[in-house]
Amino acid sequence: MHLLITGAAGFIGSAYVRALLGPRPFGTAAEVSHVTVLDKLTYAGRLDNLDLTHPRLSFVQGDICDAELVDRLVARADQVVHFAAESHVDRSIAGADAFVRTNVTGTQTLLDAALRHEAGRFVHVSTDEVYGSITTGSFTEEDPLGPNSPYAASKAASDLIALSYHRTHGLDVRVTRCSNNYGPRQFPEKVIPLFISRLLTGGEVPLYGDGKNVRDWLHVEDHCLGIDLVRAGGRPGEVYNLGSGTELSNLELTELLLKECGGSWDQVRYVEDRKGHDWRYSIHDGKARGELGYRPRRDFESGLAETVAWYQENRAWWEPLGRGATA
Repeated sequence: MHLLITGAAGFIGSAYVRALLGPRPFGTAAEVSHVTVLDKLTYAGRLDNLDLTHPRLSFVQGDICDAELVDRLVARADQVVHFAAESHVDRSIAGADAFVRTNVTGTQTLLDAALRHEAGRFVHVSTDEVYGSITTGSFTEEDPLGPNSPYAASKAASDLIALSYHRTHGLDVRVTRCSNNYGPRQFPEKVIPLFISRLLTGGEVPLYGDGKNVRDWLHVEDHCLGIDLVRAGGRPGEVYNLGSGTELSNLELTELLLKECGGSWDQVRYVEDRKGHDWRYSIHDGKARGELGYRPRRDFESGLAETVAWYQENRAWWEPLGRGATA
């Protein structure tokens, strides 16, 4: 089984590849004989996230909007797992062009190639942000989409395009939607590595608004396990939510990070709230649990401690990027 994995020099995609090719791969991964990674190596893509010497790994630098390159790579693959995306909400607010191009046009380019070459399976990795905000309860896969940022809207569009290729053409498309990820090697523009990198260097951390916005936190390794369960055993044309059930306000998260990093509330700077800041994300993942046996393995307290320890021990990985590339 030859997999083409897009965007796998980034945080989540590289974690997925390392798990597939590592000493203890997913139980569903035994049939994977080779992995080809296609990544543009934008600011968040790092070659040192991958073991380029691994005999079952090939790396190609390129753009998923490059139809000729994509066609050539998809022709050699049995399945496609599609991570590649622009993913930072703040950047999408500042300028949406790259998000529409990569997330929408890039996904359509991959789908066209998968259709031409009759790819056996196309797993499209998405986000809970496509549902928008919810005050109480949790979104299921049947709920309508209500994205509120250009990033989330571009991902919602790519979800719908992907699913349309199943309904129109019969392509085996499976969509996953995850809650907020955390873990080692996350680019320090996202809140957890941003706060860790700044606290470890004695800097201030920015807290939006009153800090009461709520997110569900999922360790990247648990997310990758869920993705592979969908790849191996999911149903064509279906969407699977992947969450953890660990909901924290940004204030609660900040308190935990201060404790783990030895910081104090004097280092917290309240800043003007982000435009269109969603109040609460929450997804119900009973479908993945019931159909596929999905179960997150990491509790948040130990997962966060391990994540902070990784950043403490791997300063050479993130310090050249600055103390959090952007607020």
